[in-house]
Amino acid sequence: MDVPEDDPLVSVVVPNYNGTKTLPRCLESIFAQTYRNLEVVVVDDASTDDSTAIVRRYDCLLVELPRNSGPSVARNRGIQASRGEVIFFVDVDVELDPDAIATAMRILRDNPQYAVVAGIYRTRPMIDDGLIERCQVLHAHYWRKRNEGLVRSGYFSLGALRRSVVDELGGFNEQLGTDYGEDTEYGFRIAARYPMLLTSEILGSHDDDDRLWPILRKRLRRTAALVPLWIALRKEEPGEQAAYRPSQVVATALTVAGLPLALLTPILAVVPAVALLWFVLADFGLPRFVRREAGLRYLAPVLALHYLCCLAMVVGIGIGLVRWIVDPPFRTQYRMPLSPTTSVGGAGPR
Repeated sequence: MDVPEDDPLVSVVVPNYNGTKTLPRCLESIFAQTYRNLEVVVVDDASTDDSTAIVRRYDCLLVELPRNSGPSVARNRGIQASRGEVIFFVDVDVELDPDAIATAMRILRDNPQYAVVAGIYRTRPMIDDGLIERCQVLHAHYWRKRNEGLVRSGYFSLGALRRSVVDELGGFNEQLGTDYGEDTEYGFRIAARYPMLLTSEILGSHDDDDRLWPILRKRLRRTAALVPLWIALRKEEPGEQAAYRPSQVVATALTVAGLPLALLTPILAVVPAVALLWFVLADFGLPRFVRREAGLRYLAPVLALHYLCCLAMVVGIGIGLVRWIVDPPFRTQYRMPLSPTTSVGGAGPR
């Protein structure tokens, strides 16, 4: 393969756990990139399916972890095994547009101050598994598009990171498990030193969850786990760039809290009604986007799912606050336990 001499090596790191459904499409999209100077590192996080057999069909470096350790460890081991000047992270459930890496490299070349350049999901899923998934994907595109520009939170399912930043700041916090916002924490750590760009010039299709209960359970658990980070960063107002605006979460809580009032007297039913209206108006761009992109038939399902996710967050915040009060180790889990030079076991061969 002919590679232009001035194109730096890009290491594409794919953390994988039981990704049989999407792994082939993810890898095919990587090898179809218009940017050619690539190495592909797949880190298998002790999968129990036939993921590793799939990886071996491709020209990849396969790193197999001895036990399931979560995305922080998987990404760090991918960095350690790679050689590229730039690391491009792709989650196993993401299918890249053909020019995604080329576009990221162009932006990094033209903007040497950027540490991270991340992309946005398309409005349609990689594999369409029904209405719930379509609603999830619509919202996932919308809130990322809403935040387009310089960001503080991390977006490492689809985006490029300079290796020099890892050398300086270390990798992902390996104390943080699957539900503990490792990308959010790492993004805030990087943004304290360098600008990070989120842009719709870089696109990929995402295979999202397609069943309601797993979506709500994941939202509850991740919200609870992020409470210590939000408390530590409360002066920085990190919630304004989140998928769910803080004002909508408050409105959801007031809607539920106001329901008992409606049982006392009908006139007090205005309280949950006003709170529900506040929920819709707090991010009115969402219904406008859904109507424009997918049509009116998707408006009610998207808003209903959005409301239920906010309700799960309300419960998660409550659980997280209780844990923060009674569990001292929980309060300190976002403190990096390792120095930058050792947090990924070294940056790999250069």
